[in-house]
Parts: sequence; C-alpha cells; structure tokens
Amino acid sequence: MTSPSYYNRPRPEMLAFVPARARRILDVGCGEGVFAAGLKRERSVEVWGIELDSNAAASAADKLDRVLIGDAVQCLADLAGGAFDCVVLNDILEHLVDPEELLRGLKPKLAAGGCLVASIPNVRYFPHLWQLVVRGQWEYAAEGILDRTHLRFFTRYSLTALFGRCGYRLEQIEGIHPTGSWKFQLVNLLALGRWSDMRFLQFACVAVPKEQE
Repeated sequence: MTSPSYYNRPRPEMLAFVPARARRILDVGCGEGVFAAGLKRERSVEVWGIELDSNAAASAADKLDRVLIGDAVQCLADLAGGAFDCVVLNDILEHLVDPEELLRGLKPKLAAGGCLVASIPNVRYFPHLWQLVVRGQWEYAAEGILDRTHLRFFTRYSLTALFGRCGYRLEQIEGIHPTGSWKFQLVNLLALGRWSDMRFLQFACVAVPKEQE
C-alpha cells in the first residue's frame, strides 16, 4: 500500500536545482502538485504536470496551470516540442520499467538551453547496505530505498551512465539527505573516504542535452 503522504511531499530541497531562468516547467509525476505549488509561490512561472494517479492529479489541477493524467511516456504526445525550460523528475525514474524511454522522449520537449532536474534514490545508501550486508535483510516497504513500487535501482555511477546513454550530460549531481550514522563515519574513515557516496539517501541531478554543448 502506498504511504498516505506519497503524493503530497513539498520537496523544498529540490527547489534550488530548478534554474531561476526557467519560466515554463513540466513536473512529471507531480502527485498532488505540492512541489509545483511551491515553485509558483516563489517565482513567476507556468507549471504543467503529468500524473498517473487520477485522484492526485485532480488535486494537482487546482494548483498547476495544466495537468495531464496518464502514463508519462504516452502523455508526451500531447506536449509541443521545445515547450519547456525545465522538466522535473522527483523520484520518478526508479518506478519505470524503461526509464530510458522517458528520458529520450523528453529531450524534444525541452526549449533551447533547457534542462532536466531529477532526484533519484541511492541504492548504495549506507543504512540500506548495513541491513543487507550485516543483517542479510532485503525487505520491501511502503516507502524508502526498497519502496515496493520501485522497479529500478541506481548508484551515482549508474545514473550518470543512464543519462549519458539517453543523450544528456550531467551538469550537476549532489547527494541529499545524508545519514548521521557513526557507523558510516567509521567505515568511510577506514576506507579513506572512498565510500563518501554512501552517505546520501538520494542524488539531485541537473542534466542538459548533449547537443547544447
């Protein structure tokens, strides 16, 4: 069962990754539109959304300029080429059977100088690996790394490769939601800092089409 808060998370930590110059934004998997509403409060922007869940989409429609209901890839046909300065994908790619199909389909929808902004869970997150390696546990849950609706799992390396295969270059990648575990600090110290990526629950990314280089 999906967590009650699944569709109404504000994600304030992701607002800063949306470029200030972006004026027309597409929020893929917009949920109830809480993140997009935050953008509209802060900036003079037009925000469209795509949402699979019809109940969440109905709530988002009160906050966004337009909301398309349905599968994200199928909804792309209803969007004009070059229409958006920024496309937001907050915790979406890990839910897809074929995330590459969506990433490739979004490229023509970006305006010149446009970008993708995404947050993606880090399967190398230390508390998750501690449960797996030390306790032998891999238990799916209502949310988190092992959200039972997750179909794909990514590391910093593999998500960089994913964007590269789809014709994007990562301009920015930052870890967010770090663990404060003393166990991680000790293990990373013993590893001479080579496991620093394991500190973060998620990565926030900004990607641009390679054609812009």
